[in-house]
Amino acid sequence: MRRLAPLAALVALALLGGCAGGPPPRVWAASVCSALTPWRAELDSLTKKAQEQANAAPNSAQAKENLVRLFDGAQKSTEAARAKVEAAGVPDVDNGDEIAKSFVATLAAVRDAYGHAKDGVTAITAGDAKTFSDGVATVLTTLNGEYAKSAIDVTQLDSVELRKAFDEAPECN
Repeated sequence: MRRLAPLAALVALALLGGCAGGPPPRVWAASVCSALTPWRAELDSLTKKAQEQANAAPNSAQAKENLVRLFDGAQKSTEAARAKVEAAGVPDVDNGDEIAKSFVATLAAVRDAYGHAKDGVTAITAGDAKTFSDGVATVLTTLNGEYAKSAIDVTQLDSVELRKAFDEAPECN
């Protein structure tokens, strides 16, 4: 009976270890890319549309409305991508938890940056064109700064398995 107890404990640990592991690197990379590819396309589409509308906007009020719509759409799209990346789980690689958390945190920071930009543009008075333009420039400077702060430090998240998975997964190419 005593001999079986250590064996049973090892079997239980092995089974629990298998259950605790997340998706393999390739599966995780494919899930992440499946979340990020449409997000990037949506941001490109929103930006292009905003540029077209900016050129056609007859006044500051219309430009303001267009920018608020752009940042709102970008915020919502980024949140959808963040939720999908979070749902991908933790990749079964060294530091997988840290890597997954960093991806999710980066998208949350980008989402929040778009929200701040939306709020910033909403707060600008659209009456005077110069005041509006200066206010938008300030909002965009803040947005760019928040983007820069949210970037992942890839030197801390280096994983050969994930790098290979991102290179090989069809969803990522």
